[in-house]
This record gives sequence, structure tokens and C-alpha cells, in this order.
Amino acid sequence: MDRDLADLRREYRARGLSESDAGDDPLRLFRAWLDDAIEAGLPEPNAMVLATATPDGRPAARAVLLKSLDDGAFVFFTHQASRKGRELAANPCAALCFVWLELERQIRVEGRVEGVPEAAADAYFTRRPRASQLGAWASAQSETVPSRDELERALEAASARFAGREVSRPPGWRGYRLRPEVLEFWQGRPSRLHDRLLFTRRAEGGWDRVRLAP
Repeated sequence: MDRDLADLRREYRARGLSESDAGDDPLRLFRAWLDDAIEAGLPEPNAMVLATATPDGRPAARAVLLKSLDDGAFVFFTHQASRKGRELAANPCAALCFVWLELERQIRVEGRVEGVPEAAADAYFTRRPRASQLGAWASAQSETVPSRDELERALEAASARFAGREVSRPPGWRGYRLRPEVLEFWQGRPSRLHDRLLFTRRAEGGWDRVRLAP
């Protein structure tokens, strides 16, 4: 059935976001909102959209998983030969977006990205399920493959290679850390008069907070 997307709408009434509720530390507020999403039983509460761009400004976005908050930085993992890995190497600025529609909330994050230490990447890789570890060896991320069968054969080869022993981290599989410079918290409100609080990091430390019109 054809639907008119212009008529799809929802009124947001769950709650608001005041300056006093937000406080002065956006990272503390982020953790509180993430905890709310986890406690609400939302699917993949740590899922986020990662946006990167080429040096000439051509953007790309995809969903990845937040794996930790390390010293105030947002940590995720991927292969450096993937499209996002190549773009981050050429242009180490990125943006994240967390969307929890059930809670009528969204958080945007902007900042610069750096690699995590090799030891930290090793430590996380050892915590992954064995099937995911083998999949990392089987997949040349973002490269073209002739068929699904080719991937299955690569997985079988990786399974045979590491039969009876631990799976090591593949070369190029690494972690990235986005250090936030900007965080915006969006809370849905009635009449589309949403709450938007923007935090910007000061050069000398701390954060400035302003309210944005919706």
C-alpha cells in the first residue's frame, strides 16, 4: 500500500530537558541517558550512526556500536582498510548520532578521532565471541566479493587456521576513539518545540552550554 510519508507524525510528550536537569557535564548526562536506554530494554542501545568524510567533503554514514567510554572518549572498532577507516585516516574528524525513539531522545557528538593503543585493541578483541573473531579474518571489509559462498569459504579457512588455538587480532583490525568537542542533547516535546541543549568544549577545559531553537 502506498503511504504519504508527509502524513506520518507523532506527538512527543514523554518528558522535557531543562538546564538544571542537564547539568554542566555532558558526558555525565550522556551516561545517564545511555543507562536509561539500557534499563528500558531498547534493542542495541549502544548503536550509533558514525559519519565520516573524505578530504574533499564527500560524507558517508553507517551504524556501528559504541564499545566503551574511555577517558571521556567514544570508542568503537573496525578495520582500518574499510571505507570508514580510510576516511578517518585521511580526515580524522567525525560525528556520531544516537537515536532512542522509544525515549524520544537523540544525542549528536562531533570531534576528532584517534587510534586506541594496540594493547587496548588486543584486549577488546579477546573478549569478542570466537565466531566474530573468525569473521574478522574472513572478511576484507568494504572490498567487493564475488558471492556469499566466497565469504563462507573464507570463514571455513579461518576456522581451520585457528583450530584448537586462540584467534589472534587480524592486522589492520583496530579501535578508534572520538574525543568529543560538541554534544547536543535533543528531547522531543509537544508542538515540535523540542528541547535542544548544545555543549561545546572550551579550549581551557570545561563546557559551554546553550539552548537551541528546535
